Amino acid sequence: MRILDPHIHMTSRTTDDYEAMYASGVRVVVEPAFWLGQPRTGVGSFTDYFDSLLGWERFRAAQFGIRHHATIALNPKEANDPRCREVLAEIPRYLLKDGVVAVGEVGYDSMTPEEDEVFAAQLQMAREAELPVLVHTPHRDKLAGTRRTLDVVVESGLPPERVLVDHLNETNVAMVLDAGAWAGFSIYPDTKMDEDRMVAILQEYGTERMIVNSAADWGRSDPLKTAKTGHAMLAAGFSEDDVDQVLWRNPVAFYGQSGNLVLEPVPGFTEGAPPTPGVEFEGSSVLRGARA
Repeated sequence: MRILDPHIHMTSRTTDDYEAMYASGVRVVVEPAFWLGQPRTGVGSFTDYFDSLLGWERFRAAQFGIRHHATIALNPKEANDPRCREVLAEIPRYLLKDGVVAVGEVGYDSMTPEEDEVFAAQLQMAREAELPVLVHTPHRDKLAGTRRTLDVVVESGLPPERVLVDHLNETNVAMVLDAGAWAGFSIYPDTKMDEDRMVAILQEYGTERMIVNSAADWGRSDPLKTAKTGHAMLAAGFSEDDVDQVLWRNPVAFYGQSGNLVLEPVPGFTEGAPPTPGVEFEGSSVLRGARA
């Protein structure tokens, strides 16, 4: 089983998690920029965080044989804070950096006018940078938030195939698929979705444009939920090819639209060996398009 976890916050995870993820089949991750659990108070805290995602975390993952990528954005929760809004001027230069495969997470938290403005501005940044977009649907009023999300995407002129609408459930998956966007599902121990519900959705809607992630962060979450979903699919009668499509080929196709996705094994990595401090990044070819 090969896995690309398309939404996981490794900054809040341990090196033991990286080892366990590699053993379960994870070879590539995408880490979306998100809030840190308490409000940031200035632009510098964002740029330090973005630099860490594109530098230290990428290096740390490679020590354990995993390719790390990031998405960059002002997240919806902090879009309402005027101290944070100033980072919008800094984001375009980060979208040009190696390892950035999308704009995200963007979208809604409380569906305020401020969130509307920031969402629209970052969709325009994605158009200009020719990057796909990772969208966060709100935890409250999810159905209304998803409708509003899709309306704003249409208004932006961004092609729906370049948009991944995440944190979906049974109530809004059909709406997203009908709009031509990609459907993302976060598999959690207690909230969002679990493996059995995910399998039922796949049985009803199929595997096209369906993307499964762990969204593991500093809360109660599990970075192995992608692999556990794959095993649940097999137990329910899905084929190994179906599992490969959902856990590997679909996220590769989506993020491959960026032209920045690297899938080659990490040079010099030896499974079971202690991490070495000299992992190379230079010289690796970059995925151009969505080839596996």
